[in-house]
Amino acid sequence: MHVSDLSGAIRSIPDFPKPGILFRDISPLLESDELFQYTIDLLAGECNGYSPSKIIGLDARGFIFGGALAYKLGIGFVPIRKKGKLPFRTLSQSYELEYGAAEFQIHEDSLAPEESVIIVDDLLATGGTARAAIQLVEKLGARVKKVLFVMELEGLGGRALLEPVEVGSLMKFPA
Repeated sequence: MHVSDLSGAIRSIPDFPKPGILFRDISPLLESDELFQYTIDLLAGECNGYSPSKIIGLDARGFIFGGALAYKLGIGFVPIRKKGKLPFRTLSQSYELEYGAAEFQIHEDSLAPEESVIIVDDLLATGGTARAAIQLVEKLGARVKKVLFVMELEGLGGRALLEPVEVGSLMKFPA
């Protein structure tokens, strides 16, 4: 199996969720036992040499990949959720979207100071959500070793926004 098998499983849907957007649908990849397992194996390979104590998954599709990756690595999983979805005391970080602003939250006791983590999400576009996640982790005194994505849309500046944190992506598509 090869990474090109993964990119062939990404369905492109024009004009969703609004005109002019080419949506990259991961559903076919998730629905294939072989491709989903291969994706998690590749993400696990991207973690070699980093020794994270936890995987951070971003609401919502980052939960799918992050949870499976944490299980494969035998470490804990921490969700970063949209505002109002976590029941315990939280820290918040706002971020900009193409169509407005939003806010991420993390439980204030999810990470210990100096703990090493890797953040996982399905897609890197402009980088705003991942940047907010990095800021939340840093507020707790933990360290982001790497940010991993299944797909990256090139040309939108997302990778540059996340510097100096190392970024990995399994597939790249033009924006």
